[in-house]
Amino acid sequence: MAGGSGRRFGGPKQFLELAGRPVVSWSIMAARAASDGVVLVVPDVPDANGEGDDPLRDESFRELSSAGADRLVTGGATRADSVRSGLAAVPEHAAIIVVHDAVRPLAPPSMFAAVVEAVRSGRADGAIPVLPVSDTLKRISGGMVRSTEDRDGLVLVQTPQAFVAGTLRAAHRSAGDATDDAGLLERLGATVCTVVGDPCNLKLTRPEDLAMAEVFLESAR
Repeated sequence: MAGGSGRRFGGPKQFLELAGRPVVSWSIMAARAASDGVVLVVPDVPDANGEGDDPLRDESFRELSSAGADRLVTGGATRADSVRSGLAAVPEHAAIIVVHDAVRPLAPPSMFAAVVEAVRSGRADGAIPVLPVSDTLKRISGGMVRSTEDRDGLVLVQTPQAFVAGTLRAAHRSAGDATDDAGLLERLGATVCTVVGDPCNLKLTRPEDLAMAEVFLESAR
């Protein structure tokens, strides 16, 4: 999933350079290592008239395709719309579908393999990587603290997330919206299990996150 506009970041962060290559290419490589095929969902590319264009006509997107993506499709107005665009390009015979945010470039191939294996084992209809919440949680309103929330049982959710293909497609046929695909499965009453996440699997949200990702990559060398 690389179809976001990056409003909070100040631009489409998924195509910025990270350690000598576009952010999105790191995610493509990790997905490729654990998958039979990779579909890359990108933003609409406006033409000279300001209208949407086929991403395959853009040279930068063609280069990304050669880096490992089998198909490129344009996304929609929301994240869920973009996922649905990607699903339409996934072959019907696919048994398990993994959805990953391109702006999590440090997710290792082993994490893709872990969520796929959790679904393949029959444990649940979906599998997501999670981290425990270690900080105190406060509920605020108008700049004032209103309450302290019990963090017991709460986790932070990451991607990649793997799903039984038919269940994920059914969840998206509802045309609902959610911050992640597991949320749509929950509304269906489908089961979602967890695997251990990785603290280094950060989501690039602010400019300083890109610098932090550089540090993590450098320390791993």
